[in-house]
Amino acid sequence: MNVLLSVKPKYANEIISCRKKYEFRKSIFKRENIKKMYIYSSSPVKKIIGIVDIDGILSDSPQKLWEQCHEDAGISEREFFNYFKNSDTGYAIKISNVQEFPTPIDPYHFNEDFRAPQSFYYLPMSFLQTYSNYTNNEINYGKS
Repeated sequence: MNVLLSVKPKYANEIISCRKKYEFRKSIFKRENIKKMYIYSSSPVKKIIGIVDIDGILSDSPQKLWEQCHEDAGISEREFFNYFKNSDTGYAIKISNVQEFPTPIDPYHFNEDFRAPQSFYYLPMSFLQTYSNYTNNEINYGKS
């Protein structure tokens, strides 16, 4: 199982450029077998721009997450703590094997009723094959 993760364009670009190696969340997936995340760059981009591997998930207080992850956070300390304001627990999703899609996916092409996730939603494993068929591109991993 995979997830589609909604990310602001500023941070989506930091992920794709490998400057952001952790994605921070206030809540996390309930399922434990999540291996890959598709990155949906939210408005105004509104496209799925890449895929990454999940290399682990940390759960701790925001203060401790910042201490552990700040060097690869891809976000300022101020933005980080503003995001986690009033939160006792946070999650840091470790990102690896970043792959930017040569042709970003317009999700409305597959589903005219597409609704961007507030945070994330689950995608079937077959989604990667659908993308390859859509673009006639093979996915080659290599960035990290």
